[in-house]
Amino acid sequence: MSDLHGELDDAALMARHLSGDGAAFGVLVARHRDRAWSVALRTTGDPTEASDAVQDAFLSAYRSAATFRADAKFSTWLHRIVVNACLDRMRRARVRATVPLDESVAATAVDPYDAIAASDLAADIGAALARISADQRVAIVLVDVHGMAVDEVAEVLGVPAGTVKSRCHRGRAALALQLGHLRPGRAVGGAPGAAGTPGAPGASKDSTTPPDPTPSET
Repeated sequence: MSDLHGELDDAALMARHLSGDGAAFGVLVARHRDRAWSVALRTTGDPTEASDAVQDAFLSAYRSAATFRADAKFSTWLHRIVVNACLDRMRRARVRATVPLDESVAATAVDPYDAIAASDLAADIGAALARISADQRVAIVLVDVHGMAVDEVAEVLGVPAGTVKSRCHRGRAALALQLGHLRPGRAVGGAPGAAGTPGAPGASKDSTTPPDPTPSET
């Protein structure tokens, strides 16, 4: 990677990739792979499936680069591809949301952005996340762990912002039942602006969740 590549923003790198720059997309992969891995791991609850989903997602992004709009955020576009790749693999493998994430994985498979795995609550929270629905889990991961805004998550998942908020609300409630032994005020993700409520991990004003054809939820 040249110094020039490192100084370019994501949109500029995509433009160079589309113009035939063979190194530009590799810079984007290096820049976003940690966050993509974290989202995939928390969504699938399985490191092998997560790794395969990330590979699928970057390959898909590479092949469909021409569909990227220059006025959009690359990270939002990529997150949509990653989440869809995860859900596709989960459907194909018939992964059940009730299968808990192995505690050793939750404690060690971390990345610089993953506030959950960085704490001593990783095992408990990782297992609890794996037991809630995939839709709620993705919403919690994107909003509370990665601190994404509700509107951005809604764009990622292709659902209304209200659906994202609803999924987060129900997901937090489900997690609160499982994590009632934790002291009040602990947040699931430590995302900026997240406010804990007694027994409920990461209650923030914003909320989110995964691709779902349902136009709205209450």
